[in-house]
Amino acid sequence: MAYRSGKTYGHEIGLSCAFRQHKAESHCHFIHGYALSINIEFEANILDNRNWVIDFGGLKELKTLIQETFDHKVVVAEDDPFLDWFRRGDTMGILDLVVMPQVGCEAFAWQVYSMADSWLVNNNQTPRCKIAQVTVREHGANSATFIP
Repeated sequence: MAYRSGKTYGHEIGLSCAFRQHKAESHCHFIHGYALSINIEFEANILDNRNWVIDFGGLKELKTLIQETFDHKVVVAEDDPFLDWFRRGDTMGILDLVVMPQVGCEAFAWQVYSMADSWLVNNNQTPRCKIAQVTVREHGANSATFIP
């Protein structure tokens, strides 16, 4: 038997992120953005001493990591042919650049999983608790889920 609980950082908290998919042949190769929504599902076979999968009140550090990565950021892939252009914009102070191996909803779901999993390890929540899945939504119609 497994228990699951979820934490959602909804569109309303304003994770305003701009990015582009430079490999796209559609309009997605242009810089565009969304107020992302992120849902992290935690899972445990055994509840903690408070009968919880995870202490939601203890997730402030994880929320800060997510905000530092996605809130009012321009996220660009490390292989973007215009990466130097974006870096100049960052140096000039006209954008706050985050470089990732890949961009897009699926890549963002993996990135959040990676951050959340590291947070669990660093806060002595493993192996009892793990990340079951992470879903990132651009808006009501588009989402991607990473399941480890």
